[in-house]
Amino acid sequence: MSCLFVSPKCRSRLQVLGGGPQQLSCLHTSSSLEARIWERKNHIVYPPQLPDEPRRPAIQGMTIDQAIAQLQFNDKKGAKIMREVLLEAQEMAVRNHNVEYKSNLYVAESYSGKGKYLKRIRYHGRGMFGIMDKVHCHYFVKLVEGSPPKKETKTSFDQAKEYVQNLKNRTIIHSL
Repeated sequence: MSCLFVSPKCRSRLQVLGGGPQQLSCLHTSSSLEARIWERKNHIVYPPQLPDEPRRPAIQGMTIDQAIAQLQFNDKKGAKIMREVLLEAQEMAVRNHNVEYKSNLYVAESYSGKGKYLKRIRYHGRGMFGIMDKVHCHYFVKLVEGSPPKKETKTSFDQAKEYVQNLKNRTIIHSL
């Protein structure tokens, strides 16, 4: 063994495992050394959104329980507010709109809009001041009873047909 000091527990574990090089310490790890799934998932890079591309929906189309779970583990301030709004909307649906099961809802729409835009003065030293903007927004969510609709997946052939059809249907302005 290459260790200077090996505890009796560790020595017995090394003898049971065959004393191979894979045993580096006596610490318990729940994942095996061969499973590299999480390391592969760390290398997934999602491309940035283009300026003309519509925003990717974060929780739109999810069930209410999935959306709340996703927002619960997000550390951002907006995620906490969105989670509170979803919980409040879920309770309102059960209380005011006769929804029988509160888990039988899905998020049909979820978007934010511009709210109040207040300008305030921030005082600096030597008689100077700056202008502070207090920006507010409105958050809208629409819950629908039932299971979320299935997303239809297009094959590459269908996408190519749609692309060619769009090319045929386009009109060129100021042409003959």
